[in-house]
Amino acid sequence: MKAKAEAQPAKLDGFKWLLVVLLIVAAVVGNMFFSDLPLLYRVVGVVVLSAAAFLLFVSTEKGQKFLVMAKEARTEIRKVIWPTRQETTQTTLIVLAAVAIVALLLWLIDMLVSSAIKFLIY
Repeated sequence: MKAKAEAQPAKLDGFKWLLVVLLIVAAVVGNMFFSDLPLLYRVVGVVVLSAAAFLLFVSTEKGQKFLVMAKEARTEIRKVIWPTRQETTQTTLIVLAAVAIVALLLWLIDMLVSSAIKFLIY
């Protein structure tokens, strides 16, 4: 009995996914087909069709899992301790200095190898 109940939403989810894809295709094709209409009307049409597709998407099993994952990701982002402006500036300057030093070293190595090759060739 339980297996039958679980198979039903999966079957319905496939149909919902088809509708989501059709709504998105309708938004894109409609935007191109009605290119002679003012931009505002086309934008409103695309937004309405996209909102309908999103609402249909979140009604599927994978859509619900996506919403849970997005909420958890937002919670985790709030836990992050972001660096201060001073820390960011200092780290950026350290990285720029390191890049400059490596670039200088690579330039010097290139000059030495180039000189050695010129010496061997001539």
